[in-house]
Amino acid sequence: MTRRLAGAALAVLSIAISVAAQDFSKVEVKAEKLADTVWMLTGSGGNIGVSAGEDAVFLVDDQYAPLTERIRAAIGAISPMPVKFVLNTHWHSDHTGGNENLGKAGAVIVAHDNVRKRMNSEQFIEFMRLNTKRQPKSSLPVVTFSSDTTFHLNGEEIRAFHVPRAHTDGDVIVHFAKSDVIHMGDVLWNGMYPFIDTSSGGTADGVIAAADRALALSTDRTKIIPGHGPLASRSDLLAYREMLAAVSGRIKRMIAEGRNLEEIAASKVTEDFDGKWGKGFIAPHKFAEMIAMNLLRNAP
Repeated sequence: MTRRLAGAALAVLSIAISVAAQDFSKVEVKAEKLADTVWMLTGSGGNIGVSAGEDAVFLVDDQYAPLTERIRAAIGAISPMPVKFVLNTHWHSDHTGGNENLGKAGAVIVAHDNVRKRMNSEQFIEFMRLNTKRQPKSSLPVVTFSSDTTFHLNGEEIRAFHVPRAHTDGDVIVHFAKSDVIHMGDVLWNGMYPFIDTSSGGTADGVIAAADRALALSTDRTKIIPGHGPLASRSDLLAYREMLAAVSGRIKRMIAEGRNLEEIAASKVTEDFDGKWGKGFIAPHKFAEMIAMNLLRNAP
């Protein structure tokens, strides 16, 4: 496993562990410039998008609360301005953990309607057997939307649009139109099998449909920020979409044949993809089981 894939796997695994028990002391937040006003920050948790220019500092996601000061320091090397807006791509804590710190400092938290709903109530992530508590008021999005919204900042339109029932039921994709950068959130896991949170309304078909929407916006020059993994290209996103469609299609046929979960998980249905995608957080047999459970739960 490469260092970046290992880091992404550790970040997701840590969702199932108390944040207080984690050691963030060695986490380094790094910035990668993607365009004149857009950067990607990596650390522990979901990748962060940053737009910084003459108007404001705008963030897409904010990782974990103990990393806020390091995130601020990384941003400080880019711009002297404080963070004015934070847009959450979905509700999971490795993408929203810094909300409370940044919100108390004056940032406006924005997300899809379902993100606020899930953060404002107890949740259960079935795949990880993880109960999550209702989040404090100061961490909740104060501006929500049902379909799409646009920010006019730093010389460009930053368009956020909802992709239904993808990784969760509250995912948004963010398009920095002038900069030709797309932030996918956890709709895209670059170089590894994805986690699809069925218990939060996610579906394999929704992820594929979301990938199609991003592909329609992209060219070979587009830079794509995944929720986890290294910076991606359009060809990376297309390969990911084709892998998901192939595995999902095979499992649909096996379900139609009457195969049970154990048989599907043991069938090596992903074997021809494992070399590229099977070295991350989710082992191949668990990925096959997850897709099968997802399809069974969401069957007509």
